[in-house]
Formats: sequence, structure tokens, C-alpha cells
Amino acid sequence: MRVPTTLLIGALLSAAVPLSGQTPPLGHGSALERLTRPLEGGIAHYSSRDRTGGNDDWVAIAPGETLTMVDHEGAGVVRRWWVTVAPRNNRELQRQMVVRAYWDGESEPSVEVPLSDFFGMGFGEWKDFISLPLAMTSGGYNSYWPMPFRSRARITITNTASLTAERFYYNIDVRTHDRLPEDVLHFHAQYRQHLSEAGEPIEVLEARGRGHYVGTLASMQPLQGSHLGYLEGDQRIFIDGEREPSIIGTGTEDYFSSGWYYDTGEYSAPYHGVTVKDVENGRINTYRWHIEDPIPFDEELRFTLEHGGTNDQPGVEYSTVAFWYQTEPHAGFRALPGHLLPMSRLSAPEIEAEGLLEDASVTGGHLEVQDMEPFEARWGGGEQLWWVGARPGDRLTIPLPVPATGAYELIGFFTRAGDYGIIRLHLGGEPLQPLVDGFGRTVKPTGPISFGRVRLRAGA
Repeated sequence: MRVPTTLLIGALLSAAVPLSGQTPPLGHGSALERLTRPLEGGIAHYSSRDRTGGNDDWVAIAPGETLTMVDHEGAGVVRRWWVTVAPRNNRELQRQMVVRAYWDGESEPSVEVPLSDFFGMGFGEWKDFISLPLAMTSGGYNSYWPMPFRSRARITITNTASLTAERFYYNIDVRTHDRLPEDVLHFHAQYRQHLSEAGEPIEVLEARGRGHYVGTLASMQPLQGSHLGYLEGDQRIFIDGEREPSIIGTGTEDYFSSGWYYDTGEYSAPYHGVTVKDVENGRINTYRWHIEDPIPFDEELRFTLEHGGTNDQPGVEYSTVAFWYQTEPHAGFRALPGHLLPMSRLSAPEIEAEGLLEDASVTGGHLEVQDMEPFEARWGGGEQLWWVGARPGDRLTIPLPVPATGAYELIGFFTRAGDYGIIRLHLGGEPLQPLVDGFGRTVKPTGPISFGRVRLRAGA
């Protein structure tokens, strides 16, 4: 029998919308309403509780140590994380303790982010804010991102700082299940650190697989000055191999659902916020969660962010975290930088290389002090140690004065120019990473480059 079109439409509508006066079925609406129906599965709780029955409900994590917080066998969903750490409000610990999560026996993590950034706060800050999936309140870090796994979840935290986390507390809740749907996606979070260069955008993420992008955290600050001009940069999001991006924005603060350089100041909202606005130093920490508007991709997603209107704001430090769900395997993560603390706190070297001219030596070429005043950029003391006439394989040796034996962060300041080459640093004969590429279209300083933590003995 042929059904009139109007009757068919009416039948579909009646299935989706209750008739007037009828109550919708319980348990199919909001999160609160779902609490009225029986829940499937169980609960597994992991915490730092005192196993002796006492009240010492914390774990100490020494420098270099890794604590496994969760190692769960079976299917489930991580529903809630809470942690806090003492010494309280310590930027070094908050930025240099690294959270990692491994799903279903993978050898490379799906989550690798410094502690405070994972919970939504950049610069290693400790500051209250509340959003839907992440919050920091009264010293507690909270996450409600759902993180499913089919056979195993392993969650760790590693202390890469130079001091002990004397008291680290945690509570993590896992909803357990017999099995999960085949199409369930894994949660991912990746931290990246960037120093903007002229003509090149910041790459927040390059993911391969099938999934959807759900959030961005960015902390930004120029190494010199206190401007906010970098906020003119647009997000450019390329989906599934596009040559031209599907999504092009109108400005950085616009992407983060705000406007006018965050003119009315700091705030936090369920899906977006700016939790640090420091005009004196040009610092911004801001987040946006794509919970109502996730960005789907079938094969790959590339998220870039301009600095300034045309990538014309070099020397701005960006630290970003990308949050997304996808199928496995995921693309490998970039190695974390050796220096996780904000490098913007470093405005100049503690030791000026030109002051070591008399003690330095070279196997080829010669050394002199160059006056940098004719150039537009600024150098410490207006001079630099200049190695002239060197050939590939030549070596420059500089003895560094070390006040006391101990662990140090080794950070170098270099210059780029059109006729400069690539150098590698060695310490005591051991090569350091990264290589320093001295080429640049104009003569300008690199800003600080970290070679990680090194052990030095007192003396030269």
C-alpha cells in the first residue's frame, strides 16, 4: 500500500518527539537524568592511600623516578582524575612532572603532557579555574575527559624536575565493563613547545587515523617585550590531506571564543576561557574545548596556528596541548624538549661568551668580539663571540665557570645569519641535542636553546 508522504513524516516525528502531555523516558536526557537508571559495569578506584592503614596518603617521587598510578587489566573507561602535589605551588614540579597514559598494551603513550598543562594551566601556574572537562580548585587538579580502553590502562607520572615531589596525592576512578563497542575511540593528548620563526606557523598537531579533535590549550609569551601582537594569528586546520585548509580563523583569541585581545580580562567558562592574562609580560594562557563542535577526520588532521597576521611575530614562545580521540595506532609523538619550564623567563645568558675570549681556543679559523650595534635585534652587552673562517670539522672549545658541583640546565644563545653553518655542542666529549642551525635570512639571535639537564663539576 502506498503511504501518503504527510503520514510518513508524521510517523517519524511521533517517534522522535513525545506527544503533548507525555513525559519523555527517564535516563535518556542529561547526565543528571541518566542517574535515574541502573548503570552497567562496576568501579575500580586507584589512589595514593596509605597501605598500612595510617594517614600518610601520599607518595614521594624523587627526581628521575616514575610512579605508576594505574595498571588496570580488562575493559573500562577512566572517568575522573584528581591529583595534588607538595611543595605546593611549585612551578618546577608543576611543569616538569610528566603525565603519560598507555592504552591496550601500546609501547608509546597516547598521553604525554606536563602535569599542570594536562589539567589546563600553562606556564607551570597554580590558579583556580573551572571548565567542563578540566579544573583546578584549591590546589586540586581535576580531569573528567572519558578515556576508554579495551584490555588495559597504564597511567604514570615521571618527575623530571631537580627536586623531590615530597607529597604526591592522587585518586583515579575507572568504570569497568566486560567489553566496549568496537567503534570506541581512544583519548589522546600531546604537548608541544615552539619558538615562533618568521614565515613559519606553529604546528599544534599532526594526527593520522580516524577520529575527532576536541580541544586546545595554549600558553604564549614573547621572549622580548610585552606585546600581544601574536594574537593576530589565525588557526588553519587541514583535514584528510587538504592542500588548503577547511578551517581558517580570524585571530587567535577569536579561535579561543573570545575577542579584542581578551580585553575584559581573565575568566573561565565550560567550553573556553583565558586563565592568565599578564599584560606586563605579554603572557596569555587560554583554552577551548570542542565538545559541542568536534572536528572529525577520516585519515589525518593537521592543526596550525599563525603568529601575527602573516607569521610575522618571531621570538614568541608557545606551549600547546592538543586533545583528541582517534583509532589506533596513532602517529608517533615528538620527543619532549629537555627544558619544560617557560623559557620566556630567560631574557639573557648568565655567562657572556665574548667575556671568555682569552680562555677559548679553536682548531681552525679565529675568534674575535663582534660589535652587534649595527643590527636591529639586541644582543647581551651589544656584542657576541664571533668565530670566523671555520671549516667543517673545526672545533671551538670554551671553558665554562661552574660555581658548584651539581645538575644544571644548559641553555645557549646563538646568532643566525646567511653565511652561518650547523654546529653541535659537546660536553666532556659527549654530544648534546639538538643541533643548532645557524642559517637565517637576516642576522638575528635565536633566543634560548635548551640542551637539557647536565651534571657539572665545580671549576672550569
